[in-house]
Amino acid sequence: MSTDFKSIPLIDIGPLLAKCDDPDMGEDPGVAEVVRQLDRACREAGFFYVKGHGIPESLIKKVRTLTREFFKLPYEEKSKIKMTPVAGYRGYQRVGENITKGVPDMHEAIDCYREVRQGMYGDLGKVMEGCNQWPVNPPDLKPIMEEYVSLCTELSRKIMRGIALALGGSPNEFEGQRAGDPFWVLRIIGYPGASKANGLGTPENDIGCGAHTDYGLLTLVNQDDDITALQVKNLSGEWISAVPIPGTFVCNIGDMLKIWSNGLYDSTLHRVINSCPRYRVCVAYFYEPNFDVPVEPLDFCVRRTGGTRKFGRACYGEHLVSKVQTNFVE
Repeated sequence: MSTDFKSIPLIDIGPLLAKCDDPDMGEDPGVAEVVRQLDRACREAGFFYVKGHGIPESLIKKVRTLTREFFKLPYEEKSKIKMTPVAGYRGYQRVGENITKGVPDMHEAIDCYREVRQGMYGDLGKVMEGCNQWPVNPPDLKPIMEEYVSLCTELSRKIMRGIALALGGSPNEFEGQRAGDPFWVLRIIGYPGASKANGLGTPENDIGCGAHTDYGLLTLVNQDDDITALQVKNLSGEWISAVPIPGTFVCNIGDMLKIWSNGLYDSTLHRVINSCPRYRVCVAYFYEPNFDVPVEPLDFCVRRTGGTRKFGRACYGEHLVSKVQTNFVE
């Protein structure tokens, strides 16, 4: 459960990554310190920055540069990969087409998912079947984003090994049948600058993305270094800014980890308000469980939280499909 945190902690995960595939990683003092920090961050805020993550800064910046190049294109060009239900909810959404709790979001985006072959998950996955739609321009957007997804997937797996230890389990709790074949989501997002049309420039009139929690296990946010827009809600209802720290990812935990941890770790409400007059880009990678996995509180987490199961069984794929189908308007 989140607390009245006033800032978001920064964690150097280098020691965790260095020992991540060592069977005795939990006994390493450097790993133990990272695990302690992860546990505190997940309990108190549900959000944290990571540095020492090993993904080249040049690639992180290139991802944002290509994102900005795409969104500068005319609508007629961008709409060639327009998102539709027939496309498995993959592709481009113009400003206002994404919906959060019934309210249009003031951002445009390309939505990508792990590709789902026909019949791969039976009726459960039918809605998500399809291939990602990539634009012709910029020509290197597709290969760069696919490389980026691959690195983010591996990084997330390693962070989740640390979180598994933080919860009191073995490092591989979130591998195998739970997340050994992880689904993933990539949202390539652009937020127009704050509107000055009314002469006031009140940012609350331009909610880039309404308050929500994320669906899966772990999110990695790659945001512009010089525009503060992401806000996280603490227990008192205050919105705490996730001020950009160059060279880091902003990480947060999702609904499925909340269930598996029996509420020990909460998926925290967050939103985006771009009150800056400049256009902001952000690329959010979502590391998810196996698509068709049943999710229910882990026994050792139930014991750690008083012995009572606080949540029933959920299915990640069902949760995702229900959200996708209500987050889009044609």
